[in-house]
Amino acid sequence: MTGYGSRELHGDESSLPTGLVGSDLRQQQEEEEEALRRKLKYFFMSPCDKYHAKGRKPFKLGLQLLKIIIVTVQLVLFGLSNQMVVTFKEENTATFKHLFLKDYRDNAAQAVHTQRELYNHLTFAIKQYLALPHISLGQYAYVLGVGVNGSALSLCQRYYRRGTIIPVNDTFDIDPHVVTECIGLDPSTSTSTSGNSDYKNFTLQFYKLINVTVDFQLKAINIQTIINNEIPDCYTFAITILMDNRAHSGKIKIHLQNQASIKECKDPNVSGHAESYAREFFDVLVAFVCLLSLLLCGRSILRGVLLQHEYTQFFKTKLGRSVSWGDRMEFINGWYILLIVSDMFTIIGSFIKIGIESKNIASYDVCSILLGTSTLLVWVGVIRYLSFFQKYNILIVTLRAAFPNVIRFCCCAAAIYMGYCFCGWIVLGPYHAKFRSLSMVSECLFSLINGDDMFVTFAEMEQSGTLVWIFSQVYLYTFISLFIYMVLSLFIALITGAYDTIMAQTQEQVRITDLHAFIAECTDTPSSGKFRGPEGSSCSLFCCFDW
Repeated sequence: MTGYGSRELHGDESSLPTGLVGSDLRQQQEEEEEALRRKLKYFFMSPCDKYHAKGRKPFKLGLQLLKIIIVTVQLVLFGLSNQMVVTFKEENTATFKHLFLKDYRDNAAQAVHTQRELYNHLTFAIKQYLALPHISLGQYAYVLGVGVNGSALSLCQRYYRRGTIIPVNDTFDIDPHVVTECIGLDPSTSTSTSGNSDYKNFTLQFYKLINVTVDFQLKAINIQTIINNEIPDCYTFAITILMDNRAHSGKIKIHLQNQASIKECKDPNVSGHAESYAREFFDVLVAFVCLLSLLLCGRSILRGVLLQHEYTQFFKTKLGRSVSWGDRMEFINGWYILLIVSDMFTIIGSFIKIGIESKNIASYDVCSILLGTSTLLVWVGVIRYLSFFQKYNILIVTLRAAFPNVIRFCCCAAAIYMGYCFCGWIVLGPYHAKFRSLSMVSECLFSLINGDDMFVTFAEMEQSGTLVWIFSQVYLYTFISLFIYMVLSLFIALITGAYDTIMAQTQEQVRITDLHAFIAECTDTPSSGKFRGPEGSSCSLFCCFDW
């Protein structure tokens, strides 16, 4: 193997100074070159080898292992708390549907087809609302002053300013400007007062009606959080009953929408319960550990950039050669970037979690995304430690080798997939429930690729016409045949080919890059003691935490 260093560097010895001065200069340059090799070799060592090389404890490795544990515990605790919040919202929404929607059945679409039915549903919802304290199993309170003219409940209809439709003559006259007409009801007054009987005289403009809405708010307290030693949450439910007539098809669909907001209860009092800040302290501890990990990983990336610059300058000035981009990127450790992103998500998510537990904010979804993504990245980072062992490194090496071909293959397959999506949506959408929107088409086709719901997809096709039915059969059979038997098989073949190539390379001489060839000339072992040089004495405090 051709070596990198002083032998190439100086060429003809006649050009060097003679005598003692020339010998000292050559020896100094060789020492500098050997020191650079030793620094590079130490930089690419595993944590165990670094421990044997300089005797420093792998504190950063221990910190990462500690972070995996505490981040996972934090996620589990938040998940249990969030699960109670979601369950409370879902159960209350189901309760409201049974209370305020006439003849409601679970998982069944609500709709009316006659004017009398629509009036009956409106009357039923309002009467149930006024009688809520006497009929509900839950403890709910009215929210006053949120409706029309300071009322508690708003009954509104929206209709076109002018709308005349005469099907017999195929004529219509419509003014598209929308008019909103509302009345308010207040449950605090007696039900016999004229104010609460106005809804009985509320006339709907059926032939130009767009929708009818009933809006009101209710308060409730989720006391089941006491199980997790948490102060109960106070909820405000903003409920909207929507009767949608936009299609003017003779069928008015009825929906109940529920938006929940959470805030801190006033003067909470739980007997035998002392206020505890253990969860907040734990979240602060997690954020501190992740901040320390972020600083250490950032320092490692900075060290890699500085060492890359030193190595590049050496090759440029001493050997007159440039360093390839592949060798330059060897100094930028992608795992450190992954850990930094994970640490940032965890820190932000921890402070949002503290705000949620102190009832100052209610961003459960944002906190879930941040903590969930950070935990995912932390556990993916475990592969970084397994990659130090050759037998466990096969997954990373195979993915790295197959990634370029897989991306190119996916781009080609995506073009065909999108073509099927658009075609299925426009042709089969009116006749098949799974093709009503582009997102549903994509989900259906992806399920077919994995062999799910094949018979159901074929069976649910409506027999509306021979031409469309024949097209649907050709469409589904060609898609399944193309993607399962060809595209999916080729995709697996790419991964298998990369794996076979990696396994073959382990039995043959692997091509060594210039960087690793340069490092290979350093024959010092980690336990030789030559890495315990004076260069480490001037390190900062963070240098004590080596990888």
